[in-house]
Amino acid sequence: MIVGVAGKIVYKEPTFVHVDVAGIVYEVFISLQTFSALGTQNTSLYTSQIIREDASLLFGFMDMNEKKMFTRLIKINGVGPKVAMAICSTYTPSQFATVINNKDLNGVKKVPGIGPKGAGRILVELAGFDTELISSGDGTPLSSLAFSQATEALESLGFKKDKISKALTACEGEDTASLVKGALKLLQTV
Repeated sequence: MIVGVAGKIVYKEPTFVHVDVAGIVYEVFISLQTFSALGTQNTSLYTSQIIREDASLLFGFMDMNEKKMFTRLIKINGVGPKVAMAICSTYTPSQFATVINNKDLNGVKKVPGIGPKGAGRILVELAGFDTELISSGDGTPLSSLAFSQATEALESLGFKKDKISKALTACEGEDTASLVKGALKLLQTV
């Protein structure tokens, strides 16, 4: 099982990258989030390898949480690697955690290739997974309690869940007060 690759970028496109690792060039499928974070020279990617009857595929991620999200998604019945990568391309792990926490069916349906039934199944299967996804880059969990408290506070002020979700994912902050303050600034401009 290949769990990571580190090497020189030979070629890249928004959906895949070719990485030269000690003379062997690997094709690694990536999300748009990873593509935007890639440099131009060298890279180090966490990978998930999927072996099928007709192919051995590598999916790469700059962020370990994005890999966790992908791995958890492909375990859901009806969600394959393509749909999982579409979700990873649409949402960062913290944004997707907010979608899961808010049970935002429309947020999941925004992802290309997911209909109402699939969106419902994903939300049911991933219930509680949002706390694993909400974490900082170094793997230290942020307070999902702060996110839920901020959501509740903004709902009590009369804002809609979908707008709250978008605003909170764009906010920088780890405590409830700073999340609410940042979200209020964003919500008042909408």
